[in-house]
Amino acid sequence: MNRPLLVIAATLGAFAACEGTARLPVSAGMGVAPHLPPPDRGLFPAVEIAEAKGWPSGGKPVAHPGLVVTAFATGLDHPRWLYVLPNGDILVAETNAPPNRDNRPGIKGWFFKFFQKKAGGAVPSANRITLLRDADGDGTAETRSVFLDSLSSPFGMVLVGSDFYVANTDAVVRFPYVAGEMHIDAPGTQVTAVPAGRINHHWTKGLVASADGSKLYVSVGSNSNVGERGIANEEGRAAIWEIDTRSGHHRVFASGLRNPVGMAWEPETGELWVAVNERDELGGDLVPDYMTAVRDGGFYGWPYSYFGHHLDERVKPQRPDLVATAIRPDYALGAHTASLGLASARGATLPSPFTHGMFIGQHGSWNRKPRSGYKVIFVPFAGGVPSGAPVDVLTGFLNDQGQAMGRPVGVAIDRTGALLVADDVGNVVWRVSAAANDRD
Repeated sequence: MNRPLLVIAATLGAFAACEGTARLPVSAGMGVAPHLPPPDRGLFPAVEIAEAKGWPSGGKPVAHPGLVVTAFATGLDHPRWLYVLPNGDILVAETNAPPNRDNRPGIKGWFFKFFQKKAGGAVPSANRITLLRDADGDGTAETRSVFLDSLSSPFGMVLVGSDFYVANTDAVVRFPYVAGEMHIDAPGTQVTAVPAGRINHHWTKGLVASADGSKLYVSVGSNSNVGERGIANEEGRAAIWEIDTRSGHHRVFASGLRNPVGMAWEPETGELWVAVNERDELGGDLVPDYMTAVRDGGFYGWPYSYFGHHLDERVKPQRPDLVATAIRPDYALGAHTASLGLASARGATLPSPFTHGMFIGQHGSWNRKPRSGYKVIFVPFAGGVPSGAPVDVLTGFLNDQGQAMGRPVGVAIDRTGALLVADDVGNVVWRVSAAANDRD
């Protein structure tokens, strides 16, 4: 970087330091009743990037007592999302944002791209799904193959019968699948186009299927922080879509969700839950990310309000009619934690307290001092709803210098009941299992 840009960076850093230091612990913004202080607005947002470093030889995250973490697969290319096939094969989406994405305009856009690069998020997308197979059951994938390639920033995946669906950044595509195959040669068929385009601010598209396979649910993030690009550019965004698998017809199932990513079915109630990234630039303590059960036709506030009826005065014009209907989310996950991955504990063989609830992959903050996230947590459930404080599952993704050796994203339960975690900075899929003395 040349000297003028260094001066600009230092100036922005000075503004950000005045505005963005958190006054509360991360835990204050977690749970069913998070503390929501007054907004702390400044000229520029806080910037506290954890530089992407990668794991040293032999390095790995720190597991909760009673758990063991090992590398299931290494040497991947920006692994972001996971899916477990019925035969136990693991699919990993090696992916990133599409090229030439007009993310943010002006000086903010320039700095956003610069900091994305520093954080390890600016690598080209491999645009493929890789199959990992652990045939001998030792907890390490000894075989890998390209399952699908030449995709378009793929993310969500789901198998319905013999149909394998991929949520590319711009469309949901269907491929024929034969159990046990290591590669799909057949071309895909587009089921439904989803919002993308030149801006495509939140490019990831999560994907799950209904129990009977008749419906797909796609999570579509917003095109901005709080609608500053115009509401017209948010058409169909900040929402979860429901798609009919036979016809491809779709409708908005729920809206007002700034950046919904991971989705999971709660096994006791059958409700769809989603992890949502909330808005930025209101200070280090606002706004908490959250997970919530999603109601058909529900509106969750974005961009006009947050956590129910807390108005965001930056949005003009306001919509009091919509704010009056805004649903308060069920469980806050901490401000700026970038909670992306979501998986039910159903089928897990981990010891207590990890038996009933949800696992969440927190990618970590870029705009909070001190940093938040950079861990995998577990929220216990009882009767189909959250029932207690979050518990750390994996920590230690930041070193003593504040560099990111890894960043967790997608989470999934494998066929043996272990937890898998995609780490897109460490380029690893981690496997978390019960320690020997904690197994039944």
